[in-house]
Amino acid sequence: MIIAVDGSAASGKGTLAKRLAAYFDLAHLDTGALYRMVGLAALEQGLDDKNINELQAVAITSALDLSVTPDDRIRNDTVAEMASIVAAMPPVRACLLDLQRHFVAHPTAAGGAVLDGRDIGSVVLPDADYKFFVDADIDVRAERRTKELHDNGQSVMFRHVLEDMKARDQRDRNRDIAPLVATSDAIVIDTSDKDADMVLALALAHIAG
Repeated sequence: MIIAVDGSAASGKGTLAKRLAAYFDLAHLDTGALYRMVGLAALEQGLDDKNINELQAVAITSALDLSVTPDDRIRNDTVAEMASIVAAMPPVRACLLDLQRHFVAHPTAAGGAVLDGRDIGSVVLPDADYKFFVDADIDVRAERRTKELHDNGQSVMFRHVLEDMKARDQRDRNRDIAPLVATSDAIVIDTSDKDADMVLALALAHIAG
């Protein structure tokens, strides 16, 4: 069983993907974490959105040690912003595309895999058995992300998180390569007024047919 879960930032796609993987005993890959790892490495090299270029980003991507589990350093909005920037670079996406498909071809769980990201159903796994597209009102998503960052000890203001999220949405949805889009065969779930249990129940009902 191969499941693709796409969606916008803080929509709940990661939570759904993890819970589906646990429910069906499938391997799980958070593809957004891969781009965040590239973003973090770029920031640690003193690069930012104004001076990073594709050659630098590809060099960083190629040098990543993907056997190392990403830590909490990737879970902040500065890294997320840089991840969104490098994710718009076609050579970076090409480097990571092979890795993602290899993960699906050789999953760590016998039953299959769940991948979540922004182009899984459209580009990475167009033939996935099940596809979900998760979204929510941007104010709701910004509130969720603000709470998450506060819970992680980061001092942020809602309006700044909202502004950053709007900019990220703009990049993700309008980039030339692999834009964030719901495919015609994806089940769209709006999580604005739903908790994690309700979202999982909707997904399971669809899979059960």
